[in-house]
Amino acid sequence: MTYRQRISLFIFIDSCILLTAIFFSRLLVNATTDVFAIPIVICSLVILISHHALSFKLNLYKKAWEYASIGELISILKVVTFSIFIAAVIQQIFIKEIQFRLLTVTWLLNFSLIGGSRFCWRMFRDSILDRGENKNRTLIVGAGSAGMMVARQLIKNNDADLLPVGFIDDDEKKHHLDILGIPVLGGITQIESIVKKLNIDNIVIAIPSLRKKELNIIFQECSKTSVKTQIIPRLEDLMTGKISVKQFREVQVEDLLGREPVELDIKTISENITNKVVLVTGAGGSIGSEICRQIVNFNPKKLILLGHGENSIYTIEMELKEVYKNTTIEFVPIIADLQDSKKIMMVMSTYQPDTVYHAAAHKHVPLMEINPEEAVKNNIIGTMNVAQAASWNSVKTFVMISTDKAVNPTSVMGATKRLAEMIIQYMDKESETKFVAVRFGNVLGSRGSVIPLFKRQIEKGGPVTVTHPDMVRYFMTIPEASRLVLQAGSLAKGGEIFVLDMGEPVKIVDLAKNLIKLSGNTIEEIGIEYTGIRAGEKLFEELLKEEEIHERQVYPKIYVGKSSKLFIKEIEEITSNYTSWEKEEIRERLLTLANYKVDRNQKLTVSV
Repeated sequence: MTYRQRISLFIFIDSCILLTAIFFSRLLVNATTDVFAIPIVICSLVILISHHALSFKLNLYKKAWEYASIGELISILKVVTFSIFIAAVIQQIFIKEIQFRLLTVTWLLNFSLIGGSRFCWRMFRDSILDRGENKNRTLIVGAGSAGMMVARQLIKNNDADLLPVGFIDDDEKKHHLDILGIPVLGGITQIESIVKKLNIDNIVIAIPSLRKKELNIIFQECSKTSVKTQIIPRLEDLMTGKISVKQFREVQVEDLLGREPVELDIKTISENITNKVVLVTGAGGSIGSEICRQIVNFNPKKLILLGHGENSIYTIEMELKEVYKNTTIEFVPIIADLQDSKKIMMVMSTYQPDTVYHAAAHKHVPLMEINPEEAVKNNIIGTMNVAQAASWNSVKTFVMISTDKAVNPTSVMGATKRLAEMIIQYMDKESETKFVAVRFGNVLGSRGSVIPLFKRQIEKGGPVTVTHPDMVRYFMTIPEASRLVLQAGSLAKGGEIFVLDMGEPVKIVDLAKNLIKLSGNTIEEIGIEYTGIRAGEKLFEELLKEEEIHERQVYPKIYVGKSSKLFIKEIEEITSNYTSWEKEEIRERLLTLANYKVDRNQKLTVSV
C-alpha cells in the first residue's frame, strides 16, 4: 500500500467512526436518531475537520500501527480531545450553548473506536500473523531495562529468528510477574532446569552493567546447557539506542576471564606520541599491529611500520591508511630483518623516531626449543641491534615487549627474553635514551595463543588438546596489552620492568571447557585430550622474580620490578660464539645464564 493510499484509508475510516460516534451519542443522550438538526450538523463538521487537521499536525496518520504502544495512544487522546474542545467553542460562539453530555459521550466513543481500530491491527499481527512457529525459543537473562529493550525488539521485529519466552532474574520481587507478556521464570541458578522444561534454543544475556566476575557466574550456569548463548552490546550502545537484534554477539573469550579488563589512563601517553615520529618493530604481528592501532589515536606525525614479513606489514599499512585516510599521519612501511644491524641503523638515522616500541620477537616456546639459534638471533641480537641504533640516534624512549616466561625461565624463548631484558636495562645505564621493558602473560587471540587453536579444534569437531589438567596461565586481551605498552612509555624513567596486575591465573582446561560449552557444544561431543607438557613449558607462570618485587604500584594495576644483576659480558660471549655450538649447548648456556643470581658474597649461583 502506497503512502497516499494509506492516508486515504485512514481518513475514510476515521470519518466513518466520527459520524457513527455522533449518531450513537445523539441516540444515547437525546433518545433520537435525528442527526440532521443544524446544531448537530455544525458540530459534526467541526469535529470532522478539526480531527483530520490535528491528525496531520500530530502525524497521527504516519504512525506504524503494527508497533502501536502508549505513545500512539496519547497522540489519539490529544487529537480527539482537542477536536471536541474546538467543537465546544464553536457551539458557544454560534449556538450560545454547549451540549456537554453530547460532546462527552462523543469524546468517549471517538477515543474508544479510533484507538481500538488502530490497536486491532497490532493484535491481529501479534496473535495471527506472527505466531513464532519457526523461531528459536529464547530465554532472556536479566529483566531490567536492557532485558525489556531486547524483548520489545524481538517482539516487534518480525524478521528476527528469536522468540522470547521467558526472563531470568535474581530479583525475587519480579518472580512470577509478566513483563511485556513474558513471564519472569526464576533466578540464575534455575537456568539449566528452565532450558530443559521450556525447550529453549537460545539464551541472550541482557545485563550489560554487571562486572566480569558476576557475568562469569552466569556463563557457568549457561554452560551447563547445550544451547547457544549470546550477549548484548555494551551499556553505552544501549543508552544511545544503537542496540538491535542483529547486534547480539557471541560470547567471546574475554568474557571468560572473570575479571575486569584493565582500563589505563591513556591521555598521559599523548606527550610521547602526538606530533612525534614513532617506530614499531614487529608491526605486522598481533601485538605490534594493535600497538599501531592504539598509537594512531594520538595523532603522531609519522608512524614507521617495521617488520620482516611483507604480507603482514602490507596488511596493517592498508588497514591504517583506510581507517585514518582523513588524517595527516604519514605511514611508512619498512621491510627489515632485526639481525641486519646496518639496515636498522639506517632506518633509525633516516627517520629519527622519538619513541620506539620493540614488539618483534620469536615467541613460540616449542619451536624455539627446536631452533635455539634463531631465538638468539632474533630475541637477543635483534634487540641489541635495535637498542643500539635507538641510543646512537638519540631516541627519547625505548619500550621492549617482554613476557612472564622470562621469570625463572625453563624455555629457550623465556631465557632469550630475560637476556633481552638485561640488555635493555644495561643500555639504559649507558645511554641518554630511556629504556624500559613491559612484561605480561598470555595474550588472548595473539598468534600462538591457545584460544585460536581451541576454536579451530572445536570447529572441526574436536578433540580440544590441553597439555596438562593442572596448567594455569595469566591472560590479558590484545588491546589491554597494547595499552600497557603505551602507558609504560609515558611512565618510563629508565631501566624499569613494568608488570600488569593480571588478577588470578586461569586454568587452561577450564578455559577449554567453557569455550566448548558456550559455542553450543558439549564436552562429550567435542572431547578434551591431554597431550603432556611440551619442551620448555611450565605448569605455573610468574610475573616477577622474588628479588624483583616492589609492593607499591606505580600506576593503578601496574607494578615495576627492581633491577637485578646484569650479565652483559656473558651475553656477548653467547652472541659471539653460539654459531659454533650445538643446539643443546646453546639451550643449556641460555638457561644457565638466565637463571643465575648473585648471593650476598657476590658469587654467581644457579637459581633452582
